[in-house]
This record gives sequence, C-alpha cells and structure tokens, in this order.
Amino acid sequence: MNLDTNQINHIRKKVLSNKVSCIKVGMATCGIAAGAQEIYDFLIEAVKKSKVDVEVRKCGCIGACYIEPIVEVKIQGLKPVTYSKVDIEAIKKIFEKHVLGKKVVTDYLIDEEGSSKQVRRVLRNCGIIDPESIDDYIGSDGYQGLIKALKSKPEDIIETLKISGLRGRGGGGFPTWMKWNFAKNISAEEKYIICNGDEGDPGAYMDRSILEGDPHAVLEGMVIGGYAIGARKGFLYIRAEYPLAVERIQKAIEQAHDYGLLGDNILDKGFNFDLEVRLGAGAFVCGEETALIASIEGKRGYPRPRPPYPSVKGLWDKPTVINNVETLANIPAIFDKGGKWFASLGSPQSKGTKVFALTGKVKRSGLIEVPMGITLQEVVFDIGGGVLNDKKIKAVQTGGPSGGVIPAQFLDTPLDYESLQNLGSIMGSGGMIVMDEDDCMVDIAKFYMRFCVDESCGKCAPCRIGTYQMLEYLKKISRGQATEDDIEKLQDICVAVQKAALCGLGQTAPNPTLSTLKYFNQEYLEHVKDRKCRAGKCARLLTYHIIPKTCKKCGACFHVCPVKAISGNKNEGYIIDNNKCIRCGKCYDTCRFNAIERK
Repeated sequence: MNLDTNQINHIRKKVLSNKVSCIKVGMATCGIAAGAQEIYDFLIEAVKKSKVDVEVRKCGCIGACYIEPIVEVKIQGLKPVTYSKVDIEAIKKIFEKHVLGKKVVTDYLIDEEGSSKQVRRVLRNCGIIDPESIDDYIGSDGYQGLIKALKSKPEDIIETLKISGLRGRGGGGFPTWMKWNFAKNISAEEKYIICNGDEGDPGAYMDRSILEGDPHAVLEGMVIGGYAIGARKGFLYIRAEYPLAVERIQKAIEQAHDYGLLGDNILDKGFNFDLEVRLGAGAFVCGEETALIASIEGKRGYPRPRPPYPSVKGLWDKPTVINNVETLANIPAIFDKGGKWFASLGSPQSKGTKVFALTGKVKRSGLIEVPMGITLQEVVFDIGGGVLNDKKIKAVQTGGPSGGVIPAQFLDTPLDYESLQNLGSIMGSGGMIVMDEDDCMVDIAKFYMRFCVDESCGKCAPCRIGTYQMLEYLKKISRGQATEDDIEKLQDICVAVQKAALCGLGQTAPNPTLSTLKYFNQEYLEHVKDRKCRAGKCARLLTYHIIPKTCKKCGACFHVCPVKAISGNKNEGYIIDNNKCIRCGKCYDTCRFNAIERK
C-alpha cells in the first residue's frame, strides 16, 4: 500500500497514544552477546503464562555496553525503570516483583553517571524504539523529515544542509551539502547514492549500532539524498560481519516498500527511489569510496586515483554520492527540525554531535554521543568514569589505524576536526581508545602498522612496500636491535608514504607511528639506547628473576616453562636462565606469591 502524508501522521498519532505497559530488552549485538536472548525468551514465555497485559519488545543498544544486558520496565502508573547486568535470576526477580508486584527492584538499577554531558541526536531512537517496527519509527517522528523534504526543491534541500554545517562523519569531514551539490548539478540520466557501512576500524562499532538500532533513519536519509541529487537508486554497502545489521536493514527496506516509502511515486510526489543491500568484501580498503565502488561493481576492491571524484564519475561511471551511516542518520532530523537547529550545537567549524565508541582502559566503555567541541578530558573522566583500576592515563587514540595517539597533556583539546588534525590525529569514524601507563607506544604503533600491512590492497608501491618497511623497523625497535639512525629512517619512510600513497589507507597509515614518534620519542630512545620497555610489553626487552626471599619453592613456575629455562628443586629453590628464556611470561602469570619480578 502507498501511504500518503495524512496516513503517515495517523500512524504517528496512534503510536504516541498507545499507553500499554511494556518491557524493552536491548537486543543489539552487544546485548545478545551478553545474554539478552535468554532474557527476551524468558519474558515472552513469562508474559504468556501470567497473562499480564504487558508487551515485550526488542530495542537497540542505548550505548552502555559495559553493563549489558539492559532491560527497561514501563508499567502504567509507574515511572519507567532501567535495569542493567540482568541475568536470568535477576529477570525472574524483576518480573515477579516489578512487573507483577509493581515494586522496583533496587539491586539492578542502571548507573546513570556520565549521561549528563551526552546529547542523543543520531542515537535518539537507539534503545528506545523497536528497530524491526516501522510504526515505532514513525511514532518517533520518523519520515517527517522526508515529508518536509519532498515539499521542497532540491536546491532548497542543499541550502538547508549548508545551513546545518553537517560534515561527513566517516572521517574526512567534507561538507555534506557540497558533495550533494556537485552531484545534483551534473546532468545525467542515472545517478546513485551509497551508504558506506563497511566499518572496519579496530574498536569501532558506531555504524553497526545505528544500523541495528535505528535502520529506518538511514533509509530515510538516503531517500532524501536521492531526491536532492536526482538519483533513483541507492545501495547500502554493509560489512558482511554484521549479520544482525544486515537483517534489520533488509527488514526495514521491506517495510518501507509496504508503506510506499520506497519504490514508485513516494508519498504521491512523483518521486521514484529504491534501495539494495550489498555485503562488504571483507577488506578494510573497501571502506575507501573508490574501492567500495569497484566492489559493488563486482570487481576487486582496488582504489583508483582521484579526480575524477565519485560525485562526477562514480558507480558505473555515473555521478555518485557516498555518505557513511552516521552522516545519513543525521539527515532526517535536520529536515524535520531545520538546519539552524542542527547548527545550534558544536564548535564554529564542526557543527552538531559526534558518536564515539569509547573503549580501551576506561571504566565505562560503550557508545557515546557528544556535542562537537567537548574535550577529551570530559569524555574520558566525566562520561567514561576515568581509567580502569584508577591508573594514570597515558594517551587517547582517535581515528583507528588512520588516526593518531594524543598524549595526556592534551586532554583539554576540543573534539572537532581541526583541533584533532592540529595534533596529528583525525576524527575518523569515531573510534576512541584510552591507554594507561601499562601501554607501550612502540607496541601500539606496531599493532596499527601490522593492521595496515595486512589490509593494504597492494596496488601502489608506497603502501605495499612502505607499510611493510615501517613495520619491520618497528619490530626491530621493539626487539632492542635498532639504532637511533633507524628511528630517523622510520620517520622518513612515514613522510614519504603519506605523500605518495594512492588512497587514504596508505596516506594515513603512518599517522599512529608519526604521532607516537612526536609525543613519545623518549620511549623509542629507551628501546634503542637502553634496551628497555618501560611498560613491559616488548617481550624481547624483558628479563625475569625469581626473588629468593618471596619464593615459596612450590615449583609451579618450573612446570609451566616451555623451554626448561627454570632450574632447581623444592629444597634449594629455583632460578631462571635468561639466556634460555623466551620471555613468554608464563612463569610470571603462574606465580601466586609475586615471587617473580619482570624488569
């Protein structure tokens, strides 16, 4: 059925007037991994048996991944309550006392700390609505932006985007209005819009959570974009390792078709637009827009030189706009509430909010959404609760393998495109990893460089050969076999690869290494001159010693040593031969009496 505007608004009013009691279970990937499926299944059965008038609903991730599974109970006449870390025993108690007895169970109440500085715009529906229900989305002002956009001219849509100041959330920060305007102004019989959901940064899961928790927002953003640039077809290129996101997007497309929000004559405006899902090819480089285009075309995911840019010559040589998931999820609210509303938050050059995956050595890890311009200090300590085990913070890494490492002295830096770039990092798609005093900066640089070597497509020599050579120098440094000249050579190769690589993967691959060389040069020198790793992460630079006064002569270390580097007996005690020791650390981890020291 093709719904018109009045019918959409009727559904909205009907959903808003529905006051039924309900229990929501966080059923994103993080919640399911923590055991939410068992909770959900129990509730379905318990409601059926008790015949209580309560709906059990799925919802996406609200962001507090560190306390999943999460359950919200909303009983008529009572204030909604959210419970965290809910296991099967907890949900039985919650159902009996709260759902049936209407008394809150205080043992599992959610920790609200860290939420006051967040502003949920992109994540406005995640954890709130059922992502598998188009009616729920419409009840939360869904498709209101599309209704308003289709009443406008394409040039007015571009102007609204320009006023909003929305920039690409995939990492580059290119003005969205400008990208759309390039494609709109090119005369072509066919044009395309693509959603880049090929999220591959280590520790990043922003796009996955949006696709799982609010798929219709992405679809609505794409329909608006298609109308603005004159496209009749769009593609969602989603990482194949995100099966739940793919499933929910497919279901959302089917629902949008059923309501006439995709297909022919959308909302009786004479506009035709359709969407198709394509699975990612499993390569990090396919997140680069020209490699992504090649993959959709059925070719190997190789990037190509630019210009021409995709907005001029993209998919099948037609004008193509590529936006990432978060960018598109912003679009509906901008056209519902206006460009000035969006621009009211943020810094002068970076408007709106940004979603980050806050991970690493932080107490409250998870998905957060904050206004642009907030400081790293506020994110890590006010929202994240500080460093795990109250250790000293050492650095924050932003932007994934393409980003840089920001030392603790710059925690007052505002989170916006320009400020991070000035420090040698980037916003990226939103990965943010907190590091403490136990992290080695050489080891961190080596980790990201190994990732880039593995993911390089090999098309251009600077990336194919340069990243490999940089990794070899980092390995040499971590083994204590390098010289100060090697550090200089490493830096020279980094600069050369930045300038000469074909695509963004190679051009930004040196960033983690360059930033650690800049801010933690002393650590590099310690590895080279003193043959010492202060964090104790570089195994070749460690030595293990048994402390005679502390040793209980139990022999546990003797039995776990894989190379027989520990000799002695339970009468005389044990010693470690560091010439034989392979620095595996098994003796250190096995000792229950802290009798083995690592230097």
